[in-house]
Amino acid sequence: MSTKVSDYILQRLREWDVEHVFAYPGDGINGLLAAWGRAENTPRFIQSRHEEMSAFEACGYAKFSGKVGVCAATSGPGAIHLLNGLYDAKLDHVPVVAIVGQTNRSAMGGSYQQEVDLLSLYKDVASDFCEMVTVPEQLPNVLDRAMRTAVARRSVTAVIIPADVQELDYSPPEHAFKMVPSSLGMSHYAPVPDDGDLQRAADVLNSGGKTAILIGQGARGARTEVKEVADRLGAGVAKALLGKDALDDDLPYVTGAIGLLGTRPSYEMMRDCDTLLVIGSSFPYTQFLPAFGKARAVQIDIDPHMVGMRYPFEVNLVGDAARTLRRLLPLLDQMEDPSWRETIESNVRDWWEVMERRAAVKADPINPEYVAHALSGLLPDDVILSSDSGSAANWYARHLKLGGAMRGSLSGTLATMGPGVPYAIGAKFAHGDRPAIALVGDGAMQMNGLAELITVAKYWRDWADPRLIVAVFNNRDLNQVTWEMRAMEGAPQFLPSQSLPDVGYADFARSLGLTGMRIDEPGGVQGAWEAALAADRPCVLDFVTDPAVPPIPPHATLDQIEAAAAAVLKGDSDRVAMVRQGFKAKVQEFLPHRHEAGRR
Repeated sequence: MSTKVSDYILQRLREWDVEHVFAYPGDGINGLLAAWGRAENTPRFIQSRHEEMSAFEACGYAKFSGKVGVCAATSGPGAIHLLNGLYDAKLDHVPVVAIVGQTNRSAMGGSYQQEVDLLSLYKDVASDFCEMVTVPEQLPNVLDRAMRTAVARRSVTAVIIPADVQELDYSPPEHAFKMVPSSLGMSHYAPVPDDGDLQRAADVLNSGGKTAILIGQGARGARTEVKEVADRLGAGVAKALLGKDALDDDLPYVTGAIGLLGTRPSYEMMRDCDTLLVIGSSFPYTQFLPAFGKARAVQIDIDPHMVGMRYPFEVNLVGDAARTLRRLLPLLDQMEDPSWRETIESNVRDWWEVMERRAAVKADPINPEYVAHALSGLLPDDVILSSDSGSAANWYARHLKLGGAMRGSLSGTLATMGPGVPYAIGAKFAHGDRPAIALVGDGAMQMNGLAELITVAKYWRDWADPRLIVAVFNNRDLNQVTWEMRAMEGAPQFLPSQSLPDVGYADFARSLGLTGMRIDEPGGVQGAWEAALAADRPCVLDFVTDPAVPPIPPHATLDQIEAAAAAVLKGDSDRVAMVRQGFKAKVQEFLPHRHEAGRR
């Protein structure tokens, strides 16, 4: 039997060590589907409920495995459906390759069914590499470049294969052909900056007395080096959300997340510092960085296209975080004055006390902050966490203490709804021997999480550790937008857009053969987490939470407070509970701290 183009594509993916392809079938990839049958499903076809979920799962797989995520879809609508998940990967700098079908070459330009100009459609999302295969001899070069470019640029690439091309006999490029044979593999490389640039950076950092460090996902492989530099400079360390798992939260000088979902210690450190070192982060919200002109700054990033973008850095070091820091460390002076570090550590202690008190505030029926706070102390050492966008991300960012081998991620830059559950599924295919937990709001769960529970039910028995826990913050409200309307627009809650139906999430899980529990009183929260972590199969925890608990920013401004008050005066449907819960939560930040009371 001759080797078809479709057979060769799967063979080449196997040679690139691709083990899973997250996909949904359609007649635009019938040739590939037939090849999968001939290849005995290797690499394994992982069937989602929707192509967008395939792209999210490929993104989650890539985030948690460190390998390329691969997804596939049919022509027309299937290719269109991939886009949101692909943009999520592109904006978070995650290597994902999309393989999509296209109508037959002979039908192109004839307004044929499902004919879409995919080269134009994918021009932005796969801007680093997007090609259509029109003759077999273009392979393997096109596929190899897609894989290699995805890794090198940490981005999305796409290969478009018309349906009739998939069915052609494969013939390799020959010496006389204009496309030459390609090669496999991508060697690891770790650039380091020039010695002169390192000395300039050291001079800036040594000039300060109040140094703040901000790390992102690019610092994940430099945990030891970040700690050594922080100790040498007497600095505190804040973390962009994508770098939440890059340094242990129980270190006394780690101030936690930064930004609107961040912590007060991070805000205060950036406000008061005189020197800033950013490592492996392109954190975009400059309003949470030091005021322009107040701090001298240095950035380290492996991508030369991402340096110097977010702040007037004096020195931009292009290099691998760990290797660059190891070369920088001997040039740094030991900070002798401990007062700045002591202030940071005091602020961090105060913050965790505030979080504990806010989690203990009574709500109707359950305080969502308590749901996350109770989980934090129960997290398995090897857990993989995903959070959806929305108010759940606030509690993920502020209440969960990650450390050691724990991993966690969310949609950082796109901040799209819906990746929480498919990220966790991707994580389970990357690490089937580790537990995964997804924290999702009820809006995201209704958008697509419910359907992806079917995917969980289809595959969970294949995982060495069957635990995948989906925790739904069920407050019957699109809560983050509701609070943004109040705080930013001074507008009351608009019920036709914000109100959500109460759905039996746990009931649906049980109907699929999974475990499901509905928790509607605070006394059941701890036990529910413990039961889910001890379960012999995936579990959905339906936590009925209070929508009136506010995701108050750590630095809530007078304007925002006044805007929220204006929403009340204009007749917000939840105004009484909003004021009650908002006051109770905010006042925790001003109560006497236990360790301060002990000194009086």
